[in-house]
Amino acid sequence: MRSRTERTVLTVIGLALVAAAAAAWWTRAQWLPHAGPWAEQAWKKVTRPGADTLPPGKKPEVRPPQGAASGATAPQPRKCVKDGRTTYTDQPCPQGTQELPVDGAVTSLPPAQ
Repeated sequence: MRSRTERTVLTVIGLALVAAAAAAWWTRAQWLPHAGPWAEQAWKKVTRPGADTLPPGKKPEVRPPQGAASGATAPQPRKCVKDGRTTYTDQPCPQGTQELPVDGAVTSLPPAQ
């Protein structure tokens, strides 16, 4: 059985947590738009860690594909961002845009005919 002081401290901590959760829920419209992108990025990093999260001795070596088709490799996709708009291309990013690494899977479709 806990002493009266321990019960009081635990009750105060519990009430503070409930009050903080209620305040966060009540003011969610103000902070959620700012925290949403950060939380999404953190979730991607946790659920899909990349090669940069591996220890130094465990990083995979990047080698070009071997075989007859090694000369015909597909161009690497590029993510170009300007004024909050994102464009994906296989060409160099246009002047005035920022090139960022492509995260996640990339699906390529054949050119329209």
